[in-house]
Amino acid sequence: MSAKNVLGTELVPCSYDPLTGYFRDGCCNTDETDLGSHLVCVRVTREFLAFSAARGNDLGTPRPEHRFAGLQPGDRWCLCAIRWREALEAGAAPPVILASTHLRTLEFVTLAQLEKHQFHNAHH
Repeated sequence: MSAKNVLGTELVPCSYDPLTGYFRDGCCNTDETDLGSHLVCVRVTREFLAFSAARGNDLGTPRPEHRFAGLQPGDRWCLCAIRWREALEAGAAPPVILASTHLRTLEFVTLAQLEKHQFHNAHH
């Protein structure tokens, strides 16, 4: 059974560069071992990186030992649902790619909250 997104359709990959996801498969997939619930596909913003670092999770610094290059504004990343909710409450929620956000996110936040912060692709 393939995973579903918050829209009820098939989960679309979030990012291959940087390679994201709990399983590092490019998708915000999850299972019972994913204690952080890395469910929300976001487009990282400078504000969010600052917020996350202030909360003790520095996503901007490269960690080669974890094969992690560090995130830049504009990168897409599978974020922990609770972290997104914290950012939402702090006014620093990064935009969400709904088609790539796992259905289980709705255990943490509402679809309306996600839609309000939906990332609208600017077509080049």
